[in-house]
Amino acid sequence: MKKYLFSVLAVAAVMASCNNASPKMDEKPQAAGAESVSGMKIAYIEVDSLMTQYDFAKDYSVTLQKKSNNARNTLTQKGNQLQAAVNNFQQKLQNNGFQSREQAAGVQSAIERQQRDLQELQARLENELANETQKFNMALRDSLNNFLTSYNKDKKFDMILSKSGDNILFANKKFDITQDVINGLNKRYKPAASAAKKDDKKEEKK
Repeated sequence: MKKYLFSVLAVAAVMASCNNASPKMDEKPQAAGAESVSGMKIAYIEVDSLMTQYDFAKDYSVTLQKKSNNARNTLTQKGNQLQAAVNNFQQKLQNNGFQSREQAAGVQSAIERQQRDLQELQARLENELANETQKFNMALRDSLNNFLTSYNKDKKFDMILSKSGDNILFANKKFDITQDVINGLNKRYKPAASAAKKDDKKEEKK
């Protein structure tokens, strides 16, 4: 189950089609977070910082972690039950505890069904977590795209890159607009619980 959670924490903000291109540095200093290179105004966003400081990403990571833990606990419980059934069957078989071969075969068949059910449950839980992760990825991308569309009306960047790991080997900090974007995203973000409380208060006033 962890592989899906790791994929969530490593999600790259999909902002630029040339994600792997390194910006060329202009020697002439301009405004922080903006530089002109061959007539282009560029900036970048640190994805790791975005994932750890954007409240939406943090909240969703907690949700996914809970789902992952619940799934793991459920599978562990079912797995222990299956192992106990197997151990009991083997013990009875060794001690001639079955009245007939047919009885032993029936118990064995029940254990095999239990094992298949566990495998199906594991596949279903993994699929649910994968779908939830995909849902988060899409929501994060849409949130970031929508914000940057509005944000860039004033900033007028020609290119905003996502900097994650070593996909950009070097970039001057004057290109960095990460904190500005995080602050703007958090200002816009309204957690579902908070929104629900506001709706309840409106209903009470009525």
